[in-house]
Amino acid sequence: MTESRMESSAARIASDVRTSRASAVEIADATLAHVGAMDGIFGAYLTVLPDLARAQAVRVDERVRNGDWLPLAGVPLAVKDNMCVDGTRTTCGSKILEHWIAPYTATAVARLIEAGAVLIGKANCDEFAMGSSCENSALGTTRNPYDPTRVPGGSSGGSATAVAGFEAAVGLGSDTGGSIREPAAFCNLIGFKPTYGRVSRYGLIAFASSLDQIGPLARTVEDAALVYDAMAGYDPMDATSIRRPVEPTANALLEDLRGLRIGMVREFGTSALGEEMDALYRAAYADLARLGAELVEISLPTADYGLPTYYLIA
Repeated sequence: MTESRMESSAARIASDVRTSRASAVEIADATLAHVGAMDGIFGAYLTVLPDLARAQAVRVDERVRNGDWLPLAGVPLAVKDNMCVDGTRTTCGSKILEHWIAPYTATAVARLIEAGAVLIGKANCDEFAMGSSCENSALGTTRNPYDPTRVPGGSSGGSATAVAGFEAAVGLGSDTGGSIREPAAFCNLIGFKPTYGRVSRYGLIAFASSLDQIGPLARTVEDAALVYDAMAGYDPMDATSIRRPVEPTANALLEDLRGLRIGMVREFGTSALGEEMDALYRAAYADLARLGAELVEISLPTADYGLPTYYLIA
C-alpha cells in the first residue's frame, strides 16, 4: 500500500476496497507494518492483533467479491482497551485486568467489524478511563504523534494517537466527561460524544454508566459520520439504548449551512484559553457564518456547575 493510501480517509479506503483498487489484506498488512515501525515511539496500542486483523481482512475481501456492500470495507480500526473483544486481552489500562480475556464482543465493535472494519489492536487509555492525558495507564505511556514530548489527551489517548499517527484510519473511544473530545482536540482529529443511548454501551467497561458513551475518532468529519452510522442504533443488550431509527449522517454532510442556527454559549468563553485558541474558535465561527449558518449567542446560566456536578456523579 502506498503512503498516500495509508494517509487516505476511511471513506477513500473503503471505496478503493469495494471497487477492487485495493485489497483489505494489503491495507491491513501495510498498517500492521507501520504499527511495528512507529508504535515503539507513539505507544498507541496495548495489544496489537495481527492474526485477527489478517483474518478479518481476508473475510472482507471475500465478502466484497461476493457482492456485499460494506460501508467500512477494509478500514483499519483502533479500539480503546475498555471495550470487550471476544478472545482478546481487555485491560482498561490497569494491572488488575492485565491478563483478563474478554468472553464476548462489545456491540459497537461488532457492528463496525460487520460493516467491514478491520481491528488492528486495542488502544491504551488512562486506567479505567479515569484521566485526561493518557499518562495514567498502568501499562505504558502514550505520546502525541505531532510531538512525542507532549500528551495526546485522554482518556481515549491511545485511539487518538493511533488515528493521528496513521496506525489506524478510525478509532473508537469512550466519553464520560470529555474523553473523546479532548484527545481529538489535542491530536487534530474529529471526535464527538453521541447523544446518550444512541450507541450501545454493551461490552464497554463502565466508568460512570449514566454518562458513558462510545464514539468515533477520525481524521475527517465524513469518516466520523461513517463510523457513527455503522454502530448507532437500538441494542436489546443495553437497557438505556434508544428505540429510534438511525438517520444516516454521512449522506447529509453539507457545505451550504443556510437555514441552520448555531448557538454560541456565552458562558463558554474562549479567551481564557489563550490568544491562539481564541483565534481558532473565532475562525471556526467565521467559517460557519461564511457557509450560511446563523450564529446566535445563548446563555446557560448554570454552566459553571457542570464540572463539579460531573465530578460528583462520576
